[in-house]
Amino acid sequence: MAELVRHTHTAGSGLTPEQLAEIREAEKHPIVFDKDCPELTDEQLVEFVPANFTTWEERDAAMKAARDAKPYPLPAAAGK
Repeated sequence: MAELVRHTHTAGSGLTPEQLAEIREAEKHPIVFDKDCPELTDEQLVEFVPANFTTWEERDAAMKAARDAKPYPLPAAAGK
């Protein structure tokens, strides 16, 4: 299993040469999907809404849209 590496980046600061090299190395590897992170269809990607909002107004609009949206039917296994 791959090692998870986290870096904190402050807005306006540049990346170190080591960080840039690590990003370039990561770009060479394929994305691996699994049951916890499946590949999304084009329809799912269109409906995707990020959870990190830049303003409270943006968050409120997304929450209202979610309340007004039709709920998805649960899979048969979910009700067991």
